Amino acid sequence: MTQDIHYVSDDGLSLFAKSYGNPYARLTVLCMHGLTRNHKDFEPMISGLSGDHRYIAVDVRGRGRSDSDPDPTHYVPPTYATDMQRLIDTLGLKQVALIGTSMGGLMAMLMMHMMPDRILGTVLNDVGPVLNPEGLSRISGYVGDVEPLQNWEAAAQAVAQAQAHVFPSFGAEDWTAFAKRTYRLHESGGVILDYDPAISQMLGDVKPGFKTRFAMWRLFGKLKRKPLLLIRGARSDILQPETAEKMVKRHKDAKLITVPNVGHAPLLNEPNALVAIGAFLDELAHVPGPSRP
Repeated sequence: MTQDIHYVSDDGLSLFAKSYGNPYARLTVLCMHGLTRNHKDFEPMISGLSGDHRYIAVDVRGRGRSDSDPDPTHYVPPTYATDMQRLIDTLGLKQVALIGTSMGGLMAMLMMHMMPDRILGTVLNDVGPVLNPEGLSRISGYVGDVEPLQNWEAAAQAVAQAQAHVFPSFGAEDWTAFAKRTYRLHESGGVILDYDPAISQMLGDVKPGFKTRFAMWRLFGKLKRKPLLLIRGARSDILQPETAEKMVKRHKDAKLITVPNVGHAPLLNEPNALVAIGAFLDELAHVPGPSRP
């Protein structure tokens, strides 16, 4: 069962999310995508998970079916986290579990700081308090290039060229499915990446120096209050192995899963990721305090 969710941000933007599964489930899981993705990024994971849970996958402002922001300075994780709080309030949810991929994981850390009593636990997908500069540079190199392409075949070829190192085992059908989750039809009759190119304007503000790392480790510390599942792609150029190991060591209730032969970031439908996420969510579903009134 799916349901479209439309809500309004604190500053008046029309935002979108999609609900999957039983709307009256005991556990609601809020799924937050990476920088250039949208709610469809979680459909492979959701289709692979069993269990009577509700999944709400969001389109962060400037992505998918959510409004673009006329002020690009709002394209930052603190604003996105505030939007997520508005969504949770709009739906009347008392508590949720979080799954955050890359940027969505940074949002999850902020949300644990903003409303710790409403978060049951967190899945971080290939992100942590220290981000590898080489990976950040790679991402900065392609974000904002959203020229329309002629058709879906061209889009599949484009994502295959850009992401081949991330998913080296993908075939033609995989790349076509990937393209249809990340592109949309354009008024020209072609297809275009499904995000506002202005999101690239704030990337230059990322300065991974000592002060930033110190602040991010302190923010990560907020996650210690609740269970954590950390997932890392074995080929990731964003989350280094030593950072992942340090994260788990510093958290009293954390588990690390490494997805083989995948880079940044796993789709979360990989077999060992599905098993780990399914078990993690099933445990959270039995934590006292239902996610709905």
